[in-house]
Amino acid sequence: MKKTLLQTMALSLLGGLACAAPASAATEENVMIVFDGSNSMWGQIEGISKIEIARNVMDNLLGDWTQQRHVGLMAYGHRRQGDCSDIETLVAPGTDTRSQILDRIGDITPTGKTPLTDAIEQAATSLSYTDTPATVILISDGLESCNRDPCALAETLEKRGVGFTAHVVGFGLGDTDASALSCIAENTGGQYFSAGNADELGDALTAVGSAVVAPEPEPDYSVTLTAPETTQAGAVFEVSWTDAVDDNDYVTIVPMGTDEGERGNYIRTHGNDQDTLRAPSSTGLYEVRYVLNEGERTLARQAIDVTEPEVTLTAPGTTLAGSVFEVSWTNAVDDNDYITIVPMGTDEGERGNYIRTHGNDRDTLRAPGSTGLYEVRYVLNEGERTLARQAIEVTEPEVTLTAPDTIRAGDSITISWTGAASASDYITLVPMGADEGSRESYIRVRDNNQDTLRAPGSTGLYEVRYVLNEGRRILARQPIEVLDEDAPLQNGATIQAPDSAKAGTDIEVDWSTSRASNDQRITLAQEDQAIFTWITAVSIEGDAPISITMPDSPGRYELRFLDVTNQEVLARHVIQVK
Repeated sequence: MKKTLLQTMALSLLGGLACAAPASAATEENVMIVFDGSNSMWGQIEGISKIEIARNVMDNLLGDWTQQRHVGLMAYGHRRQGDCSDIETLVAPGTDTRSQILDRIGDITPTGKTPLTDAIEQAATSLSYTDTPATVILISDGLESCNRDPCALAETLEKRGVGFTAHVVGFGLGDTDASALSCIAENTGGQYFSAGNADELGDALTAVGSAVVAPEPEPDYSVTLTAPETTQAGAVFEVSWTDAVDDNDYVTIVPMGTDEGERGNYIRTHGNDQDTLRAPSSTGLYEVRYVLNEGERTLARQAIDVTEPEVTLTAPGTTLAGSVFEVSWTNAVDDNDYITIVPMGTDEGERGNYIRTHGNDRDTLRAPGSTGLYEVRYVLNEGERTLARQAIEVTEPEVTLTAPDTIRAGDSITISWTGAASASDYITLVPMGADEGSRESYIRVRDNNQDTLRAPGSTGLYEVRYVLNEGRRILARQPIEVLDEDAPLQNGATIQAPDSAKAGTDIEVDWSTSRASNDQRITLAQEDQAIFTWITAVSIEGDAPISITMPDSPGRYELRFLDVTNQEVLARHVIQVK
């Protein structure tokens, strides 16, 4: 079967990477020998002091490997009694230092305490362990005596270091004491050796020398990885693997040729053998990698071509400010991608009003409150990159507003409007000169073209406003004067009648009008009664005046001149029945 262009390029690049890898896993790291010069080294084994035994077998450790490594010597407890800071570099790390190290060990006189934790830390620092591979070889006949935890330090050095290793030789220690030193080797991937006499110490030092020359080979893992050859930018794709090593290993997607240990979008294996991974937002040649969490080493890899999605977007050429308009799209990449409307020329990644695609291919979007040239964009959620766009002009709604010129305090006022932009827009009644966006008594326009508002209780000049909900911008306004609650109101007719009358008596009501219609009436109603309901109604068919009988119950009532045909109130007059 012929290879695809992608496979050919990927294999070629992978081959180049393989050729660039080190030929041997054994890195020629720097080495520091940390020697115990504490007072306990005067202790004897078979009649010979430990310090003499150690001097006699040190050449077992210092083989030919010292010619290829930078090797140094550090000692502790060799100068002062009771001093936890008694740590000294006797031979600075360098090449071919074998004879210097043997000479200086011969000069060590055991004297003081055992600050081995501080000594290991200083040795690691002197070897620049955070930047280069480093090995410390500790030779000690005793435990930490300066109140530090060598096991915890070893964990820290392993995490922070670049290939940091510590080998430990415990000389003349019991099993219980040995466990307190072996953790240093265990926590750094090194080896621990226990020696009880001269021969065992010589063998241990020989073994350490061998471990430095040829560290244990890394295990051969058989992980396999499967992923598609291509996927779209920002899309989720399936990936599977076999023979996972650890639940914290991870699968990542990175640009082809990315350095080892770098990661892009990734998932942990978590005991599974398959999952989904999200592609990056930029197109190009990438690589899916199975990475061992311990050491972040790639165990398996597969090339993948990330291609550009072919998204289309449809929206109207114009819409009204604050209105809702329909938008549709094809070939959505992800449910979390979004459609937004922004001013023309807005920077990539900025968003205005927006909707998520949520597996749909159409929805509605609200236009901004300000007019001008805008752009509807389909934006990939991964990386917030625009995949499709369409220009749209947001125009000013032509709203009109109608309300009476005057109203009495506390009365209901009928307001009508045309050209509503959105059902969420609202009509409000505020004092004249109130700030833009101020809102007191208000109604939503919804699907109506008229409604009623309650007038405020205080007299004065007010303004009825039609406000665009999107951006709280005023599209239309009309002044209105709020009069005293007893003031007569006239709007195309007049009513003349007494201000008070006795219960059950008849009164004369005079009237006039300049607006004729088929059905006009003068009604008597309770003051707070709905406008087109009444106690008594007299049709306007003859000449004025007319007679109306007052109710038997005292209270405040209202005479109303109603144009029933046009559903208008032409005049009102309050009368007190006593």
